[in-house]
Amino acid sequence: MKETNNLLEMNENNGLGKVEIAPEVIEVIAGIAASEIEGVASMRGNFAAGVVERLGKKNHGKGVKVELNDDGIVIEVYCVMIFGVSIPTVAQKIQDNIRQALLNMTALEVNEVNIHVVGVQFESKTQDFDIDQEM
Repeated sequence: MKETNNLLEMNENNGLGKVEIAPEVIEVIAGIAASEIEGVASMRGNFAAGVVERLGKKNHGKGVKVELNDDGIVIEVYCVMIFGVSIPTVAQKIQDNIRQALLNMTALEVNEVNIHVVGVQFESKTQDFDIDQEM
């Protein structure tokens, strides 16, 4: 595997050609794998991603940053956890799920998967009041 122009190039000697994977593909795979874990409330994105989501397009790479360097692939995940879960346990599950998903789908090994918990979501308790009208 080597990096060329922000693409991951996988060279296999099968004579069929080469496979290049864009970092955006890795972001999407990691984002979906992270949001599958129970205990993750949401992924953090920027303002533009929030506007795009409100217009109806789902951004699966939201909250994931992929860095390609000489050491390998480093993935940064920014997420909001649900109140009451064990953050170290959920973070470990996120790391394992991302590593496994990338290995299964792209055959790429990741050097680091760093989890950044940027918030905690509390359950909103809304009460519904029944209004009885007597006539």
